[in-house]
Parts: sequence; structure tokens; C-alpha cells
Amino acid sequence: HFRFPRVPLPPTMVLESTLVCLDNSEFMRNGDYAPSRIAAQADAVNLLCGAKTQSNPENTVGLMTLAGKVPKVLIAPTAELGKVLSAVHGIAIEGEQVDFAAGIQKAQLALKHRQNKNQRQRIVLFAGSPIETEQKDLVKIAKKLKKNNVAVDIVSFGETDSNNEKLEAFHAAVNSNDNSHFVTVPPGPALLDALISTPIFQGEDGGGGSGFAAAAAAGAAAAAASGGGGAYDDFGVDPNLDPELALALRVSMEEERARQEAAAAADGGGGGEGGASGEGAAQPVDEDAGEDALLQQALAMSMDADGGDTTTTPAPPVAAAADDEDEELQRALAMSMEDADGDEQK
Repeated sequence: HFRFPRVPLPPTMVLESTLVCLDNSEFMRNGDYAPSRIAAQADAVNLLCGAKTQSNPENTVGLMTLAGKVPKVLIAPTAELGKVLSAVHGIAIEGEQVDFAAGIQKAQLALKHRQNKNQRQRIVLFAGSPIETEQKDLVKIAKKLKKNNVAVDIVSFGETDSNNEKLEAFHAAVNSNDNSHFVTVPPGPALLDALISTPIFQGEDGGGGSGFAAAAAAGAAAAAASGGGGAYDDFGVDPNLDPELALALRVSMEEERARQEAAAAADGGGGGEGGASGEGAAQPVDEDAGEDALLQQALAMSMDADGGDTTTTPAPPVAAAADDEDEELQRALAMSMEDADGDEQK
């Protein structure tokens, strides 16, 4: 009997929602990673977000900072790459310490309320500052993440000697079937070049699934072969080696910037109507709405780029039946989002 030859199936595209946690403490001013820790981190995050959104059109990427008074969710998971790149470009250094424990828990809470529940959950953690949290507390958080099917990719750089023992224990506790990855980058090479060939960029199947990551890897190899470091632009891409990739990133950035300028101009022309609409938007939510409605309101307030009234609305009380730990995280997340919204409008 005739048998049709077996044809290998194409690799499935992973449907994923990712929240990238950036370190923006004072330690990120150090120049042990050219040109500085925070600039090298921004280059890597720009390309990582591009790779995530290009690997599957339904993937979403969010952004949050870990330093300052409290960790802040700057961008809730979204498929709009330009909005994410714009947020990365505007991150400033603030605070001497980073609260990794609170930041990771807040990231988990933001992923829990993602719009598409079919998306896998992933946190990408950049750790370039000393971790003050006790190892046992980190392991406890990691076990909770594993229980809730949240994968965590960890990039340790800068303070590797003091951090790696804690981060290795955290990774061992959160890892499930090799869905989480831990990468240590020593000082010297560009952070982006060291990460581009790791599973964090290439994906769990190693196939990459993204022209962004493949093009960047080819560009880095070409630059190394030519003996030059390449003239990287604001997005961590050498436009001479890969002009199409650089153009795509820049177009996304410019589209988002134009949208923000148009929104600002519309608010300026509205006059008193803008204030009235801002007051209308500050209506408290019905207490019966529950946790999900409260968090959705907080996410909407954080992501509202149209401006309006600059005063923030106090977070309404959370339902008494909610779990105590989740209730505290809900309040912290809402407060940090309102702070981020106020900073953006200023």
C-alpha cells in the first residue's frame, strides 16, 4: 500500500503575555556595561519586546519598574509595540534600592488580570542591583508563581556575586519543565549581544519564532566578524547591518509619539470640557463590582494617555470577602498605577 511521506509539522507559536520588570535604581548608572547599565538594559528590552510581539500577533508585552517608592506598572500587557518602546525610552533612574519581592508579586497580579486567559504568563526580571530580600522569602514567592503557572526568566548582571545565590534558589523553585530560564551576564560584553542567543530571546523551543531575534543575532555576528561593535541606535540595533529592523522599530516609536502628541493637542483645545470629563471619569466604582472591576479601573487609569484631570482618585475599598494577601497587592497595584499616571501627565 502506498503511504504518504510524513511531513514535519511547523512549530507552534506560543501564545504568551509577558511583563518585563526593569531595574532603574541608582546602581544602574554604573558603566561596567557599555554605555551604562540602564542604557544596555533598555537596548535589550527593546529587542526582547519586539521579539515577543513578532513571534505571535496575539502576544502581549507589559512593562514595570522596580525602584522608587513602590514598583510601578508603566504599561499593562499590550500588543502595541510602539507604546512599549516609548515607555522604555522615558524610564528614569530613581531610588537606591529595589523591592524585588513586591515587584514580582505585583507583576503576577497584573498578569492574572490579562484580557486573554488563553495566554501563558511570563515575567522577565532584570536584576542589576543588590537584592535585599531574604532568600527564603524569594523561594516562597517562587513557589506561589509556580503554583499559578507563571514562568520567570531572570537576567542577572552587575551585582552577580551577591545576587546569584538568591536568584539561583528562586529559579530552582519557580522552574517547571524548563519553562523558566536564568542567565548571568558578566561585565564587559554588550548585554544585548550576550542575551540574543539565550532561550529568553529564542523561546523555549530554541527556534526563535521571530525575525527580530534572528536578525539581531546575525547583526551581532557580522559586527564581531568585522572587528567592530557596530553603531547601535536607540533601540539596540545597528541600522547599517539591518536597516529594515531598525526602520520597523523606529516607525513603531514614531507612530506612538505622534499619537501622544495628537492626544495632547486635543486635550489642550478642549479647555474646560477636559476638566469636566476628568471629573466624570473619577466616579467611584460600585462596591459590588468586585476585585476584577477595581483592577480593570486601575489598569485603565494607568494606561490612559489622553491626559485630563491630573488629580488622582483614591482607590475604592476592596470587597471584604477577598483574600488578605491579594487585597494588599490590589491596593498596592492601584496606588502605583495612579502614581505612574500622574507622573506621565506631568
